[in-house]
Amino acid sequence: MPTLQGNRHMSAPSRVSRATTRILSVIRPQRPTLPRDIKVMLAAAFLIALGFGLVAPVLPQFATTFDVGATAAAVIVSIFAFMRLVFAPAGGALIARWGERPIYVAGLLIVAVSTAACAFAQDYWQLLVFRGLGGVGSVMFTVASMALVVRLAPPESRGRVSGAYASAFLIGSVLGPVVGGLLAGFGLRVPFLCYAAALILAAAVVQTQLSHAPSAARSTVGRAPDMPFTEAWRVGAYRSAVMSSFANGWATFGVRMATVPLFAVAALEAGPEAAGLALAVFAAGNAAALTFSGRLADSMGRRPLMVVGLLVAGLATAAIGFTSHLGWFLAASVVAGAGSGLLGPAQQAAVADVIGNERSGGRVLAVYQMASDVGAIAGPVLVGVLADRLGYGWAFGVTGAVLVLAAACWTVTREPLKRIEG
Repeated sequence: MPTLQGNRHMSAPSRVSRATTRILSVIRPQRPTLPRDIKVMLAAAFLIALGFGLVAPVLPQFATTFDVGATAAAVIVSIFAFMRLVFAPAGGALIARWGERPIYVAGLLIVAVSTAACAFAQDYWQLLVFRGLGGVGSVMFTVASMALVVRLAPPESRGRVSGAYASAFLIGSVLGPVVGGLLAGFGLRVPFLCYAAALILAAAVVQTQLSHAPSAARSTVGRAPDMPFTEAWRVGAYRSAVMSSFANGWATFGVRMATVPLFAVAALEAGPEAAGLALAVFAAGNAAALTFSGRLADSMGRRPLMVVGLLVAGLATAAIGFTSHLGWFLAASVVAGAGSGLLGPAQQAAVADVIGNERSGGRVLAVYQMASDVGAIAGPVLVGVLADRLGYGWAFGVTGAVLVLAAACWTVTREPLKRIEG
């Protein structure tokens, strides 16, 4: 038994060195070079987010130039999300019929044309129609881009790819409002034209730079077979991902955008600049977590990152409603952003694990995206009612509870990374 004796007499420094190596291999695993097509997708994601950020700060103000009130201006914002939700099933069906790339490019061009049309709108109703059409194109390219990333990302790097994709969107969305605010000085219609140009450029990048060669697993007609939704729904990881997508949409894309600014003014009496600062530190926490969460999702698994991220985001979000000082408000916001950054890559990687590289997941991803949109639409309405009747403590407490409930779902879910590794 020489091997056992050798291990028994191994020096303490050697054992520490081997343990350290194992820990580092988990935290910082070897990083294979990402495929060129993934890098093309990252460039397109940055351009899309940058362009959207150009329009976001000026859209409500532009709507009020047609002599409408705050409610009508808010409808211009919400019609985009509403049309995304309504058209999501059709978008998934189109991907199943024509493939990811054509629907991705078509969706980008639809949003480009509709956004340019917004710049030339002559009344409120024209603006409403054009913005609604933009929502149709948006869900087309959103679901198609997710499907492409799922199919193109190497299984061993899905978390890192999802983290890089989220980072590209985050950087673009942070820079966009800054540039958009500067462009607004030349007129409120100018950012819409610049957004349209960014989308056309993104469509050109995808169409010309993304590899046109079908993968070995694709069918003889050059299109990957579609995964039935019923098959995905039978997998616990997909059901949990849908739940966490709903919770994240409720908290991050809904309540944070709609209710945090109201809380900053009404409860903290800090003014609208405090709300903007809260969103900025949330983005900072999110960006910090994204620098390592994708790698951890690939090495440690999806479930640990989902549970920890949802719990951190949920507890921090609940704490916001009980803050009474600006410092604690900002601290809770940055922690909530870090929680969102922890769960984001793991969540998308888990869905990719369920679908795999050999099939298209148009319908499956459409439902996953719809869950987020439903949360983003319903969350602010329900939380607004709670804030009016019971106070902001209840409003943010319930939002945190939704995230914690999603974490509970993941605790009883089988690890999807282990399932694909066999």
